[in-house]
Amino acid sequence: MAAWMNEYGDVAAHPSQDVDLDALAAAAADLRSRLRDNYPFHHPRYAAQMLKPPHPAAVIGYVTAMLVNPNNHALDGGPATAALEKDVVAQLAAMFGFPEAPRHLGHLTSSGTIANLEALFVARETHPGKAIAHSADAHYTHARMAHLLGIESVAVPSTADGTMDLDALEALLGAGRVGTVVATAGSTGLGAVDPVHEILAIARRHGVRVHVDAAYGGFFRLIADDRPDGIAAAPFLAISDCDSVVIDPHKHGLQPYGCGAVIFRDPGVAQHYLHDSPYTYFTSDDLHLGEISIECSRAGAAAAALWLTLRLLPLTPDGLGAVLRPGRRAALDWARRIEESDELRLFQPPQLDIVTYLPARDRLSEVDAVSAAVMAAGMARPPADSLFLATYGVDAAALAARGHPVEADVPTGRILRSVLMKPESEAAVPWLHEQLLGLL
Repeated sequence: MAAWMNEYGDVAAHPSQDVDLDALAAAAADLRSRLRDNYPFHHPRYAAQMLKPPHPAAVIGYVTAMLVNPNNHALDGGPATAALEKDVVAQLAAMFGFPEAPRHLGHLTSSGTIANLEALFVARETHPGKAIAHSADAHYTHARMAHLLGIESVAVPSTADGTMDLDALEALLGAGRVGTVVATAGSTGLGAVDPVHEILAIARRHGVRVHVDAAYGGFFRLIADDRPDGIAAAPFLAISDCDSVVIDPHKHGLQPYGCGAVIFRDPGVAQHYLHDSPYTYFTSDDLHLGEISIECSRAGAAAAALWLTLRLLPLTPDGLGAVLRPGRRAALDWARRIEESDELRLFQPPQLDIVTYLPARDRLSEVDAVSAAVMAAGMARPPADSLFLATYGVDAAALAARGHPVEADVPTGRILRSVLMKPESEAAVPWLHEQLLGLL
C-alpha cells in the first residue's frame, strides 16, 4: 500500500502525531501484558464459548485495508472495499441458493445483532402491525430488537431437541397475528437447527414471511449433505426459498469481530431504506451500500478481510467446508464418549458442533454444583493442564423432556457446554474427555 500512497507524492507526518519510540515500546509491552488477562481462544483447551482467532489471511486483509481505513457507507469513502463487499455478499447469497445479483439485496454489518435488527425492520415495514414469531430457544436478540422496533414478538415453544414446535407454530399462525417467522439455523445455546423446510411450508400456507437467523450455523450449509460427519441437508436447502437470512462471518467464517451479513431474496425491500444525505453519495450514481443499510460508518477492512479469506478458502465443501467438518466430527466423537461414560450424561445429541452434558447426579442442585465446580477447577489449573468449559442453564422440564432422571429439588440449574468450532478440536477430544473426567 505504501507504493500506492507514494503515487500522490511525499508527505511528512505532522509532528503533533510523533511519539517517543521508547515510550511506544513500553506502552506496547504493557498492552501485551494486559492482554494476557484473556482465555486461550486459540487452543483446543478452550472448549467453552464460540470464540477463536481469525484466519491469518483475514488478519492480513484487514490490516492491509486498515492502512487506508475506508468507510463502506458510501462509495465516496471506500470504492474499492465497497466492490469487495458486493463480491463477498454475492458469494454468501449463492451459498444459500439466492438468485444472482441484482435479484437479491444484501450487505455486511458490524454484527449478527445488527443484521437481525435490519431483517426485523424490513419485517415490520412489509407487514405493519404484525408480530414476529421465533422459537423459545432462539437468540435473545429477536425479542430485544422487536422491543426496540416497537413490534410484538411471540416465543413459540420448543420441542425436546431445542427446535421450534411445529404444531404450536401452526396454531399461532392460524390466529393471523404474525407476519414473519424467524427460523434459527443453529441456536447459540444448543446448536439446534429448526426444521426450516417445514416452517417454510407452514408459513406459506398462512401468507407469512420467513427470516432465517443463521448467524451461528449458516456456514454449515457447506457440509449439509446428510453424511455421517455432515449435517441434515433439508433445513439448509430450504433457506433458498426464504425471504431473508443472516450469517456471521466472524464465527465460522474465520473473520475478526465484527462482521455479520444480512441478505434479502427480494431486492425491492430497498425501498424501506430510502433516505438522502446532503454530503454523501455524490461521487457515483451506482448503489452506495449506505443506501441499503441502517448502519452508517462501517469498516471497509471487514470486507477486504472476508474477500481475501474466501479467495483462499472458498465457500465449497472442500474449501471452508473442510474447516467446519472436523468440528462436527469432534462433537460427534465427544458425544459418543460421554454416552459411554458412567460419570456423565449427554443432554442431547449435537446437531452442529456444540456439545451439552451433565454430571451423573440424582438431584438438580447437585448437577448445578458439580457443573460449576468442574468449570471453575478447569480454569484454575496451570495453563498447560487447564480446561475451559462453559455452562448452560436448564430447568426441570428441559431435563425431563430429554429423559434425564434428575430430581428437580431446585427450579433451575447449570449443566456443562462445549463449543468445538476449532478444527484442532477433533484430535484433542480424547484428552479433553480424560481431563473432564479427572475434574469430576
